[in-house]
Amino acid sequence: MGTEIEAEAKMETLFAEVKDGIVLRVIVVDPKDAPTEAKGAEFCKKLCGGDWKQTYYDSSKRKHYAGIGYTFDKTRDAFYAKTPYPSWNLDDDCNWQAPVSRPKDDKDYNWDEDKQEWAEQTEEPSPVAK
Repeated sequence: MGTEIEAEAKMETLFAEVKDGIVLRVIVVDPKDAPTEAKGAEFCKKLCGGDWKQTYYDSSKRKHYAGIGYTFDKTRDAFYAKTPYPSWNLDDDCNWQAPVSRPKDDKDYNWDEDKQEWAEQTEEPSPVAK
């Protein structure tokens, strides 16, 4: 049995406004107004102007759900987030990958862009108020 939120998500049709390959906003459209992506994009354009692409909460199409500031890549027909670091590369699933694999253990790491390596995260003592 699905949750109420899952049921609502199945009834929503979502469209992202894209300008120069960047997502400006995402809106919800009644499925009656968007029985196909083309008709939904046309509806959004008439309502708000701009160019629109359908996006999906479950990332079932277009690799990722479109977020504001995400890139829409026409060649890949996919949405993806901004690169977290200049040295990282986009893989075939439109996920950013570090040039060095993260260690596979139970420790926490942060990427050190200057050193191009994973640095073990250490807790620093919090300052004591006087």
